[in-house]
Amino acid sequence: MRAMILAAGLGTRLRPFTDTRPKALVAIGGRTLLEITLSRLRSGGVQDVIINVHHFGEMIADYLHASSSFGMHIEVSREDVLLDTGGGLKKAGWFLDASAEPFILHNVDVLSTIDLERMVQAHVRTGALATLAVKRRDTSRYLLFDDQGHLCGRRHGQQTELVCTGRPAEPLAFCGIHVISSRLLPMLTEGGAFSIIDSYLRLAAAGEEIRAFRADEYYWRDLGRVESVEQAEKDFQQNLII
Repeated sequence: MRAMILAAGLGTRLRPFTDTRPKALVAIGGRTLLEITLSRLRSGGVQDVIINVHHFGEMIADYLHASSSFGMHIEVSREDVLLDTGGGLKKAGWFLDASAEPFILHNVDVLSTIDLERMVQAHVRTGALATLAVKRRDTSRYLLFDDQGHLCGRRHGQQTELVCTGRPAEPLAFCGIHVISSRLLPMLTEGGAFSIIDSYLRLAAAGEEIRAFRADEYYWRDLGRVESVEQAEKDFQQNLII
């Protein structure tokens, strides 16, 4: 099985940690976020990974070389200009489209115990185009799902966008982990830098199934801020992170 790790961001909210390194090489419990993510993917059955890089990209390439790629087959997708989630995925499509199996798309700056194998199984069982890990928590940006778990819109502050009308919608927070069918790749008609969420909403409006995987029972933390990294370190010491 294949996966892509999104690691190209500038990490500006993580300064001073990211003044001299990419956020992928920030450490929790003595291990970098990149190592933790790769370990989680490997335990979920992934052996082939592509990582997009930009900020201190050569440091990530050198780190992988020095670590013998942690025993995995890893490619690096260098972005001279940041392409956002959708553009980065589209650029790496040559690698992910090499297998008919679904692949995992995983942000490097999220820490979780979400069962990736169970998530993949749920994706395969429903035949969805994409399956998104979501949970009920406070956030400024919500995705909206109907009572069957289909993506039907999003909410940002007081602004709500519905792409499937006439259905009750539950606001849920996205966890930065996707399982995606390879048939999505040729459907990414957007160019340049773009958000994959915009593509999901466009495709959902056209009748494609973008489904929710409820992750309420699992540990999850976004490591986009310094205080979140500090809290994650405390969680590690309390054995909340496995």
